[in-house]
Amino acid sequence: MEKQQFFATAALGLEPLLATELETLGATEIKQERAGVRFSGDLGTAYRACLWSRLASRILLPLVSFEALDPDQLYTEVLKIDWSEHLSVNNTLAVDCTLINSKINHTRYGALRVKDAVVDQFRSRSGERPSVSVEQPDLRLNLHIYKDQATLSIDLSGDSLHRRGYRIDGVHAPLKENLAAAILLRAGWPAICEAGGGLADPLCGSGTLPVEAGLIATDTAPGLLRRYFGFLAWKQHDEELWDELLKEALQRQGVGLEKKLAPIVGYDSDSRAVKAAWQHAQNAGLDKIVHFERRTLREFVAPAGIRHGLLVANPPYGERLGQASELPEFYNLLGQKMSQQCSGWKSVVITSEPQLGRSIGLRAGKINVLYNGALKCQLLQFELNETNRWQSLEEGAGKAVKKNLSPGGEMFANRLRKNLKKLKKWAAKEKINCYRLYDADLPEYAVAVDLYDDEVHLQEYRAPKEIDEQKAAERLRDVQDAVPLVLGLSPDKVHLKVREQQRGNQQYEKQARRGILKEVQEGNCQFLVNLTDYLDTGLFLDHRPTRQLIQKLANGTRFLNLFAYTGAATVHALQGGAIATTTIDMSRTYLEWAKKNIALNHFSPEEEEFIQADCLGWLDTATGEYDLIFLDPPTFSNSKGMAATFDVQRDHVELLRKTLRLLAPGGVLIFSNNLRKFSMNFDDLADLEIENISNKTIPLDFERNPRIHNCWLIKKSQ
Repeated sequence: MEKQQFFATAALGLEPLLATELETLGATEIKQERAGVRFSGDLGTAYRACLWSRLASRILLPLVSFEALDPDQLYTEVLKIDWSEHLSVNNTLAVDCTLINSKINHTRYGALRVKDAVVDQFRSRSGERPSVSVEQPDLRLNLHIYKDQATLSIDLSGDSLHRRGYRIDGVHAPLKENLAAAILLRAGWPAICEAGGGLADPLCGSGTLPVEAGLIATDTAPGLLRRYFGFLAWKQHDEELWDELLKEALQRQGVGLEKKLAPIVGYDSDSRAVKAAWQHAQNAGLDKIVHFERRTLREFVAPAGIRHGLLVANPPYGERLGQASELPEFYNLLGQKMSQQCSGWKSVVITSEPQLGRSIGLRAGKINVLYNGALKCQLLQFELNETNRWQSLEEGAGKAVKKNLSPGGEMFANRLRKNLKKLKKWAAKEKINCYRLYDADLPEYAVAVDLYDDEVHLQEYRAPKEIDEQKAAERLRDVQDAVPLVLGLSPDKVHLKVREQQRGNQQYEKQARRGILKEVQEGNCQFLVNLTDYLDTGLFLDHRPTRQLIQKLANGTRFLNLFAYTGAATVHALQGGAIATTTIDMSRTYLEWAKKNIALNHFSPEEEEFIQADCLGWLDTATGEYDLIFLDPPTFSNSKGMAATFDVQRDHVELLRKTLRLLAPGGVLIFSNNLRKFSMNFDDLADLEIENISNKTIPLDFERNPRIHNCWLIKKSQ
């Protein structure tokens, strides 16, 4: 058979496992890439990957690669392919599209131009055309454009391979089937099973992990239940080859189902989940292999007669338990059950919240990073033996030690819990893990609590002189006791700063010298923050909607970021499709930080422009045109790097005039500042279109303080 190139897509973090799996399936010339693996093989290799891969999402067969600078060029290149070799006029068609740094604006339009080229070719030759079917088309095409280089592929899988075919429609699963398989493979389940070990999942939900474990244990191909693949109606499909592979898979499954296996069990406190789990097992042909029961975590005991095995768990994140404050104790109970019931076993626990992982009270020997959708998770691996002694919370598991709070501390803790309950689901929906949890909501506790994933940036507002210093210190101790208790954190994960009125660049000056950068998520962007060295962390949380607006407006633009700080707005512009960016700041440290942020988001800093300069001085002599400009100056500055002082109220008209010289016709300037009493001088700017968008740029976590900043959308009058 002819050797061809293929590409297997997968969730982030699964690439190494997928590469190993593809090698066992006969693939060669294997190369890991972000979110997938490129490989070579014949058509049988690709079919085998569709049938047997437990990890891949899709198997793509690239047809052609070409430059696509605009929709017309895309259409022309697709038209060059002889589509009669792949489908007939009676077949149905669908096109998926992904765009990264592409001059083509929208995925739907890119997909539409590919579809137009295919059907127009048929119409011109026969007078008839294939129809479109989004659900289970006869031929699904995949268009991927990166930096204007397009690759058009046939999607041989047709639908995501995580859909095995055993799950009941409408039953929500916290884990996709291929992520569950990845957890089991990372944990060494095949070897444990082969050695006679069993498996227990004390929090099984609808049974995904036990069912996937059963498929592995019985050597059942994960695609064997599927009735639809993208190649079945493809004109080059080799039906005889596919039938041979199916026959082989059925034979292997038959042998596997006859094996004598140790118990594979799942427990859950929700009877509806247990009922769904049994149905999934039955659909997968595993109802005699796996076993499910309704049982709470407190009632968990290891299956009788198993000397060694694997305990696997995907604990809830709070929705099923209610109060977030209950979670550390729940995780600690899980650790206790692991230690007491499963001595001599191995255990793996997946969690998106590392601080809760520490509350388990056991030492993780290995930690892997996996992604559950866009959610970054840790897979904690434990050896359950005598040397790995479980610690209760009272003993210091995760150092989230219970404390008796003062009445005031309890009042503060209750407000923190209330805010957390309100904001946690919102943050998960927005795909952000850094947000403001509390901002002087209670006058007695004048602090700001910002959550950065599993750490806290705690800012104490300097108390007025009339407040007794001892009383202020007591209140701060209340806060420092309550924050780690409510959030289940170690106290060393809470970083305290004192915020008072700043002058010039004082807010940017070093507070400490640890230099530790932490990765956080904001939608489809990642950033590095520093929680110890500066008063500000490197990411202004209140500007999140403004950055999202920049991303929305950035496609195809030349973007200028003035007073850029650590370049967060530049990252959003690049994610939005800006074709060129210029990032300007006076600090070399922050420009280097900006480059790291850009690289973290898989863009090349070498392809973008960075200028270390006083923005005010640079604007005096700057040339060029920009379609989108972000201008976020300090309220006041007398930095030694500037020729004169700057006051945003006094100097904003001159600043805007200088900046607008660089704005291209039809371009947009976004002007923001943090002066609460700022007043726009409309009289001296009467020739401009100015829209106050401040209310639209205040995020939910700052709505208690709507004057945190003001923001304006400015255009030149036509």
